[in-house]
Amino acid sequence: CVGHTLVDPAAVVRQGGGKPVTVYGTFCNHLKEVMKKQPVRTVEEVNQLPGLCAAAKEEVKRKGCRVPTLADIGYDASKAMTPFKGGEKEALRRMQKYLSQTKWVAEFEKPNTSPTKFDPEERSTTVLSPYLKFGCLSARHFYLLLLDVYRKAGKHTQPPVSLEGQLLWREFYYACSVATPNYDKMEGNPICRQIPWGTDAQHDEFFLAWKEGRTGYPWIDAAMTQLREEGHIHHLARHAVACFLTRGDLWVSWEKGAEVFDELLIDADWALNVGNWMWLSASCFFYQFFRVYSPVAFPKKYDPDGLFVKKYLPVLKNMPAKYIYEPWKAPVSVQKQIGVMIGKDYPAPIVVHENVSKENMAKMKEAYDANKEAAAAEESAKGKGSKRKAEEVDKGVKKMKKEEKEEKEEK
Repeated sequence: CVGHTLVDPAAVVRQGGGKPVTVYGTFCNHLKEVMKKQPVRTVEEVNQLPGLCAAAKEEVKRKGCRVPTLADIGYDASKAMTPFKGGEKEALRRMQKYLSQTKWVAEFEKPNTSPTKFDPEERSTTVLSPYLKFGCLSARHFYLLLLDVYRKAGKHTQPPVSLEGQLLWREFYYACSVATPNYDKMEGNPICRQIPWGTDAQHDEFFLAWKEGRTGYPWIDAAMTQLREEGHIHHLARHAVACFLTRGDLWVSWEKGAEVFDELLIDADWALNVGNWMWLSASCFFYQFFRVYSPVAFPKKYDPDGLFVKKYLPVLKNMPAKYIYEPWKAPVSVQKQIGVMIGKDYPAPIVVHENVSKENMAKMKEAYDANKEAAAAEESAKGKGSKRKAEEVDKGVKKMKKEEKEEKEEK
């Protein structure tokens, strides 16, 4: 992915001692050192493209150079509803639209953006990630222009919440993926906590209900519907649905969620997608498992009237705002009046959030404790092994000295 990122991810890994760095601040320190040695630059003029690697040549030999259709890669073209156009021209237009707003760029803080704005031209973030993912927009070009805007603005926000910080998060996950064996799995992944996620038939049904947007929680179902229809949802919506699927409510493995995002997101980027799922399931990077997104209280902060829900779940378009995030609490008379009976026209909740979230916190604590014990046992075993090795070396030295002494006495 050299050229797809600001710097060579392997160079950052080497700067960190060859091991995966899972703390953003520490990573940024390593990245700064790499950038000092190799400043970020763009190529002014491309006169020649590098040749194909062996794997690419084999692919061309088998499949030819034809650009694959959506059908070729398993998608139904008739269901392509994303409002975001592809291509370099659109990427540059969108980038310039935001970079021309100096004050907006200087004050940008990702956590303060809204997950419920649905107008494609008025989203609260840039939505440049699909263009970066597909190479329609150069990360380096964007980064250097962004620094120009910062110089013009003077005072501006800083990583991790700034626009620059978003590009650095991208570098963070790329470098981590390069350094981590089995990065996209729980088992055999040295940075991932081992958690006994549910695997029975009930959890399979939970997973399908989540994927298909029929959990009975309108905020979750609307976000998953937006994902399926448009291929993009705000990062806070991603946080909410990922937490809900894993440690928050349904206790389903983050690996299954990552697969769905990989299938449906137009900005699905393997390193970032996997890393974010580990983060949001509190399997790595983030360990405050007791902080859970409420599928009711959280969206109310951004959209008390439920306009986002009513757009993506038209079955609830006439539900009074008072009940829009908890439609099961609407009196039967209200349900009859608007023609939506909960449990028939729209699902009843598949779990009770207040109960399962507490149960899952207890499970997470047990899993964390078990991981600590396993790590301590491993360290102890290493210590004993080192002690045995030292004792063996000591015995060998003593034996050698004894033999040397005996040889001298014989002489």
